[in-house]
Amino acid sequence: MAESEMFEKGLEMRRKVLGSEYVDGSIARADDFMMAFQRITTEWCWGYAWNRPGLEPRTRSMLNLAMLTALGKTPEIKLHVKGALNNGVTVEEIKEILLHATVYCGIPAGLDAFKAAHEVLKAEGALPEKKAE
Repeated sequence: MAESEMFEKGLEMRRKVLGSEYVDGSIARADDFMMAFQRITTEWCWGYAWNRPGLEPRTRSMLNLAMLTALGKTPEIKLHVKGALNNGVTVEEIKEILLHATVYCGIPAGLDAFKAAHEVLKAEGALPEKKAE
């Protein structure tokens, strides 16, 4: 099956934000059943929504972090923290987004989001090492 133009646009954006290794691995692991999901998310989410002209990818990353915190989707928060860094969102901005979301979504949701973000930020070398006292 030839891929649509929307799929190709989505694949390009998805790789830019999430990284080629992650995206290509997800597609390579997909069997026929899961490929249906890969197609719809790549076309609708990344091809349509992420490529619209109204918001920059950086702003979309910031929104995603807040919405994923509200939904309590920790694995997706981890993925999108890395994407936010790729889109130029700073560590300080990520912290402020999560604090703001915590106020509106509740402490348990905020705690999960902070833990997930902290794990990724440390792994990506975006946080300084804690100095021993």
